[in-house]
Amino acid sequence: MNTAAVHAPPAAARLGLRENLSQFSLLVLVNAFVGAMVGMERSILPAIAEQEFHLAARTAVLGFIVVFGLSKAATNYAAGRAADRIGRKPVLIAGWLAAAPVPFLLMWAPSWNWILFANGLLGVSQGLTWSTTVIMKIDLVGDRRRGLAMGLNESAGYLAVAGAALATGWIAGRTGLRPEPFYPGVAFVVLGLALSGLLVRETTPHVALESGRRRSPASPVEGGVFWRTTIGDRNLSSVSQAGLVNNLNDGMAWGLFPLVFAGAGMSLAQIGTLAAIYPAVWGLVQLATGALSDRIGRKWLIAAGMWVQAAGIGLTIAAAGFRGFALGAALLGIGTAMVYPTLLAAIGDVADPSWRASAVGVYRLWRDFGYAAGALVAGVAADSLGLSGAMGIVAGITALSGTITACRMQETRQPSPI
Repeated sequence: MNTAAVHAPPAAARLGLRENLSQFSLLVLVNAFVGAMVGMERSILPAIAEQEFHLAARTAVLGFIVVFGLSKAATNYAAGRAADRIGRKPVLIAGWLAAAPVPFLLMWAPSWNWILFANGLLGVSQGLTWSTTVIMKIDLVGDRRRGLAMGLNESAGYLAVAGAALATGWIAGRTGLRPEPFYPGVAFVVLGLALSGLLVRETTPHVALESGRRRSPASPVEGGVFWRTTIGDRNLSSVSQAGLVNNLNDGMAWGLFPLVFAGAGMSLAQIGTLAAIYPAVWGLVQLATGALSDRIGRKWLIAAGMWVQAAGIGLTIAAAGFRGFALGAALLGIGTAMVYPTLLAAIGDVADPSWRASAVGVYRLWRDFGYAAGALVAGVAADSLGLSGAMGIVAGITALSGTITACRMQETRQPSPI
């Protein structure tokens, strides 16, 4: 795992957010375009499944999330390995190339299978691009403000998810479900690829610098990183299970919330607004929670965040109108904001720089496998128990995950003023 890329000469490298502000800010912008790509689907793809392709079974409707989750999960792992072996920037560019056909497929797909293929490509693209922007920001900032860095990264991505969901819902309400709502996706790909290819710089020299400062022992072999992150290390494995369950409930929200809102009589524009509230709150609150985890530690933000998510899902089940749905979505967003950047910061606390990208890849494999698991659990449960029953099961799983974190995880960062 200690490759030539990781051992690049660190002569010009400096660690720190302020020291790397221009490149860090550029990566935040790139990640906003990454988030916007997946945000295009958040409010209208379930409606396309039902209205254009006449899919009735919830399991079939949510198939696009299963494909997305499986392809993204596998690609996350590959991206982490590739980033350690060949460097970060080539992986980032490859992710944007994979995204290029996606808007056109969503605009003109003649069958649902083409939509599934588009979501497979989107998952590959997201796994390569989002994983790499995360890794590069961790590389740049060093260990002092890792939580803040992850809060900024995830905030940019999920505010863009919210903005794109709101925009596509608004466009669909005026022009129809296809093709116009997906036109912005072409611009997202062009801008993201141009910025990544022309302006983003490789960050492996920063890895070499931090590794030298730590004077760490030899990296574990490939299977050792996978085992350690999945089961062997109590902190890394606690983070991995919490990430999986977090995206399990996000996959449920992505697939079922628009159907719940439509069943309650909400218009396409209202559904777009509600679909945007959850990632918008998530994105904004992360600006505070990422930095907060640097001050007070990671463990209890993660555990409490899972419990808050469960409460948000419960409130959505109990709601009957726009205001109640909005409150439930906002609470779910707050809980997710407590968890998301904190999980990534905890990975950075525990993993050595020489195998950190691989550990992030393993964590993100399990986390984004949660999309597929959530879609399958929610789809099967909704077909047998109804939408409320499915959401109740997911809320219970989420609360249990918070309890597992509280009981098993140790604090990975000692509280300290920043």
